[in-house]
Amino acid sequence: MTDRPLEIERKFLLRKLPDLEHVPSVEIRQGYITAPQDTTEVRLRQSGEGHFLSVKGGAGLVRSEREVTISAQQFQLLWPETTGRRIEKTRYKGQLPDGLTYELDVYAGSLERLFTVEVEFPSEANANAFSVPDWFGKDVTLDKRYRNKSLAVADHETIKALLNG
Repeated sequence: MTDRPLEIERKFLLRKLPDLEHVPSVEIRQGYITAPQDTTEVRLRQSGEGHFLSVKGGAGLVRSEREVTISAQQFQLLWPETTGRRIEKTRYKGQLPDGLTYELDVYAGSLERLFTVEVEFPSEANANAFSVPDWFGKDVTLDKRYRNKSLAVADHETIKALLNG
């Protein structure tokens, strides 16, 4: 057993965008302090008016995650350290018919045609038994290219391949 908080989630591309007209959304910008090859990721995130520092470890379906709220001033002080390792997106947070929450990301900038959706689960068994809605596309949970840390540093050719893949 670990005393580290765990995040159990699956990530998918979208087959088609659902109706998002009444789904709450927030603008997010995030950057990474750690280098892409580091196994632990340290992330700064501004989500609406909130500012956060997160530390994530591991890979795949189950990862450790710790997040703390920081001030806007602390965020601005650290933000320059993320130059060259940033993404921007709009996150829509909605509910699936089975009661699970989804987070659908619509990326901006060089990733503007990328759409992903994540669902967090209470256990690995729930994650593996998940009935995927028809608007979800390919499961990319284990594909490191679709991790936000990887997307934040992806070059033009990689982005092109992801958008066309």
